[in-house]
Amino acid sequence: MHSYPSPAQQLRLLRAEYDFEKEAFRRDAQLTGVERKVRRGDCWYPVTVGRAYYNSLDRFVVEILSTATDDVPHNFEYGRPVAFFERDGSGGLRFLPFRCTVSYAEAARMVVDIPGEAALSRLQQAELLGVQLAFDDYTYRVMMDALSHVIAARDGRLAYLRDLFHTDRQPSFAAAGSLPPSLPWLNASQQQAVSDVLTARDVLIIHGPPGTGKTTTLVDAVCETLRREPQVMVCAQSNTAVDWISKQLADRGVSVLRIGNPAKVTDEMLAATYERRFEAHPDYPQLWQIRRTIRQLYSLPRKGRGDSFHQKVSRLRDRADELELRIRHALFDGARVIASTLTGAAHPLLHGHHFHTLFIDEAAQALEAACWIALAHADRVILAGDHCQLPPTVKSPEALRGGLAVTLMELLAASKPAAVRLLNVQYRMNEELMRFSSHWFYADRLVAAPEVRHRSLLDELDHPLVWIDTSPTEADAATEGAPPCEAREEYVGATFGRINKVEAQLTVAALCSYVERFGRERLMAERTDFGVISPYRAQVQYLRGLIKRHDTLRPLRRAITVDTVDAFQGQERDVVVVSLVRANDEGQIGFLADLRRMNVAMTRARFKLILLGASATLCRHRFYRELYRSCKVERPPGAMGANLADR
Repeated sequence: MHSYPSPAQQLRLLRAEYDFEKEAFRRDAQLTGVERKVRRGDCWYPVTVGRAYYNSLDRFVVEILSTATDDVPHNFEYGRPVAFFERDGSGGLRFLPFRCTVSYAEAARMVVDIPGEAALSRLQQAELLGVQLAFDDYTYRVMMDALSHVIAARDGRLAYLRDLFHTDRQPSFAAAGSLPPSLPWLNASQQQAVSDVLTARDVLIIHGPPGTGKTTTLVDAVCETLRREPQVMVCAQSNTAVDWISKQLADRGVSVLRIGNPAKVTDEMLAATYERRFEAHPDYPQLWQIRRTIRQLYSLPRKGRGDSFHQKVSRLRDRADELELRIRHALFDGARVIASTLTGAAHPLLHGHHFHTLFIDEAAQALEAACWIALAHADRVILAGDHCQLPPTVKSPEALRGGLAVTLMELLAASKPAAVRLLNVQYRMNEELMRFSSHWFYADRLVAAPEVRHRSLLDELDHPLVWIDTSPTEADAATEGAPPCEAREEYVGATFGRINKVEAQLTVAALCSYVERFGRERLMAERTDFGVISPYRAQVQYLRGLIKRHDTLRPLRRAITVDTVDAFQGQERDVVVVSLVRANDEGQIGFLADLRRMNVAMTRARFKLILLGASATLCRHRFYRELYRSCKVERPPGAMGANLADR
């Protein structure tokens, strides 16, 4: 168990993480070719320049269009910095002397903030133009600033919360002033959590294991709080989580103002963003006209501007500032929920805004430093998440050893157990799928809801939890015909990790076998969906290629999602197949030893979970040994590895 670093220690560790990531990015940028960056989604090349315009916030932006034919998922998203480059005939790169920021991103189009029209002219003149992600130091800067303010606080609510969180002091609760809210659609543990949210003076944790309705509970807690408070702030680590809870609140009729454009948003949530609400305000056309007039005045030659130029511009700017402030106040005054990512809480629009209650979803995936960005705006905080699932990613060995990855939620769950409310009824998995996770991670406290307890896709003979053991046996060696191709891991690189090609092919074979057993037409008619998961990016990419080329799976391709464990957190599928990859003589399992990653992988399935892994390697660890014993163990056909490898 890590020690819990103080804010001052965290600041030092965060600087170490920043230095480590910056150096790794610089080294990677030098050594990795453009084609490889394109394949992993960090670069578009070539690109064309579309229309340029001033957006509703008076920022000069330009459309960038990808001309690549490959359908590669990209990593460009709102707020991320990008750098443009030209490629010469010999393949060398020359970076343009300005940095830009993504304002909006789609599959093959993004809108980018650029410094001005001179930068636009430079982009338009480039012949072989590309764009790639640049190192993002903004997040680090706002987290470091937040920690510095926390460390420096001498009195006030910020200092009180800091001392409460990092000492033995316990949180307090007000006496219930009235009858608890009547929420008959919630189970008892959910109702208790909502009721206690209303009485918590400092902090409350809603601990929501997989499938226990954490988001539903959080939405009800927000709605009940709004019966008592005029406005609350809702944050999460990722844009996706902020959009999801914002949509749930909007569907309840709650007015949400979304600060910061998410990378890929639904039409409903795009309409809730500050930019869209700003454009829709009745005063906006007048403001736009004034800004246009100012730009036209500045476009006049200096000799033709006249003596009254500066006075005229000053009057127009004062009027524009007055209108912008009026629109801003109207938007904030008309919203009941202000929603943003934790980093987005540092947005200048939120300066001077304070809330009695802050809700943080995905709190177990956020560094404590990121939480303090939002906590500076609040008197009390409600944390929701599950610290038994994936923690935030920390790459620096020094920062990891120092405990930077220990989240505020994990700290408080351990040191302030009176503030934790466990949601104990899960609605996703049947009882057998749930049992091992409940035992290992949640002290056997979870129960399956009656409606999911015994459900299955096929019949009662279809065992929901299967481990296909890819370790070779003596029987395999004695198989007639070609010698079996052993499922062994290979190291690909620091970014993509490891690959096990034979196990990947056995994974696809297991998926095909289940499809054929169930019936492809029936699966399509019932809209059954599948998740194929691996901890390693290299294995995921290889699996995607195999599935894309497989005739049996082609009609189901839209129903099959292939991704890493980390990407699957928060998702669920009817059938999940997991390729664990690790197979070596030393029993090394790498980051599979972080059992929270495995908790995520094995709790995504509603009906059926198939694990593929080498028991000879994995079962040297007690967790995997006990998991193996709880599964129905099957063997792939003796020569299947060889036959598949030859395809």
